[in-house]
Amino acid sequence: MLDPTPHGARRPVPGPRAPRGLRGLRGLRGLRAMAAVVALLLVGACTTGGPTPVAPTVSASATEAPAADLAGYYGQRLTWSGCSSFECAKLRVPVDYADPASGDIELALLRVRASDQGKRLGSLVVNPGGPGGSGVDYAAAADRIVGQSVRRYFDVVGFDPRGVGRSAPIDCLDDSQMDTFLSTDPTPDDAAEQQQLLGEAKRMANGCEQKNPTLLPHVSTVDAAKDMDVLRAALGDAQLNYLGKSYGTFLGSTYADLFPKRVGRFVLDGVVPPDLTSAEMGEGQARGFELATRAYVRSCIDDGDCLLGDTVDGGMQWIRDFLARVDRDPLPTGDTAVPELNEAWASLGLGQALYDEGSWGILTDALREASNGNGAGLMALADQYADRDPGGRYTGNLLEVIYAVNCLDRPDSPDLAAYEGYAEEFAKSAPTWGPMLAWGALPCGEWPVTGGTPPHEIHAEGSNTIVVVGTTRDPATIYEWSKRLRDQLADATLLTRDGDGHTAYMRGNSCIDDAIDAYYVQGTAPEDGTTC
Repeated sequence: MLDPTPHGARRPVPGPRAPRGLRGLRGLRGLRAMAAVVALLLVGACTTGGPTPVAPTVSASATEAPAADLAGYYGQRLTWSGCSSFECAKLRVPVDYADPASGDIELALLRVRASDQGKRLGSLVVNPGGPGGSGVDYAAAADRIVGQSVRRYFDVVGFDPRGVGRSAPIDCLDDSQMDTFLSTDPTPDDAAEQQQLLGEAKRMANGCEQKNPTLLPHVSTVDAAKDMDVLRAALGDAQLNYLGKSYGTFLGSTYADLFPKRVGRFVLDGVVPPDLTSAEMGEGQARGFELATRAYVRSCIDDGDCLLGDTVDGGMQWIRDFLARVDRDPLPTGDTAVPELNEAWASLGLGQALYDEGSWGILTDALREASNGNGAGLMALADQYADRDPGGRYTGNLLEVIYAVNCLDRPDSPDLAAYEGYAEEFAKSAPTWGPMLAWGALPCGEWPVTGGTPPHEIHAEGSNTIVVVGTTRDPATIYEWSKRLRDQLADATLLTRDGDGHTAYMRGNSCIDDAIDAYYVQGTAPEDGTTC
């Protein structure tokens, strides 16, 4: 579910396994919901007072000239123009970095300028996760995604990565086909249901290839990381300052692997380690959602009058029994395109609410409504997860990009028996979520193109200090992944949020927010092991 992603990355938008199993990291998966909460906590960026900004020190090696065949891309100047109350531009990048002369595409950019231009420290590039989250939309929420002091001294810049949103978007299925894909039973009970799920996996894979034959082999995370270095140069910065959430941490650490000397002030929040295998990704995320579900059930019980019962184990069994029941007897939704809430849609709705503990009350109301025979509340949550309007119009292509990127980065097995094995193994530690996430990477077993870099450890020798952030009960990017990446990086510090929900920065914890703001503005990394 990382923001849901296939066995390799998963979504609050905003990385590794995905929709068919919630495998996405949608980095701030609930950006819209989260923004509403955070907006209550923040005021507009101020332009007086606050900490004294400290400009970064840049070594000469960070400014080495690019390869000759990429010089034209690195030397381009951005033309910014007004778009709403922001500034927008296009960045030209090659489709194939191994053959830049074969053609290029344009990436959409959005900039929110530092409120104190006289003391501006540079640009801060942001990515909300996914893969498939829109950095353009994310940057437009600058006042809610970074602290006031960061807004004062940095231009906040977002880009839609290649294949995403406004940047040569990948399209694989039409809206009706996507409804069918997401409606298919995610935990097949017999050979016939396995074949049905396999058929939908093949349709997703074949649709991506047929509609995007030129770009599809070149939407890996490595390709997007190379695009970020072209963006850095076009912004006029010797080093890249970066905020990546969920899958955005995978993108950021990949950049650090390729360009360690060009790493400026980097925050990676809600980590997807680049060395995870597809199976490790799925199993870890299944445990994360299991842990988050247990935390939700405990909260429901503590609030009183919980329809799930009076014990956590009993509540977890209630949820499993409910999912089995709607698998057999779907509930009405009131949606003309998807009139029935089955196990697939109910699971998406449940998973959506787990990204942010602020949605737990909404989930309880939806489950109570469903227990009375109405699936509309859970369907509304599932629509949020899928970026879908009631009636079947999809407003973005995240659920297609998740596969296009992750299946290059972490291909999986074409053998159905492998997924049966995953399901059995994952269920040992995650009986509620394991089977669904086990089958979630099936499209990657059918993927028609290859070309990504295999999973591997990243050390980024020679980089500046990277701040790695983890949340102890994060459902989509489990805490141990943050520790895992911190231990691999040559120069990093681990900042821990003890709490629920996906990612940590700008979620109402002032200890976390103050530490990250100070790092960006003054270059002072929090002490390794700091817990908030």
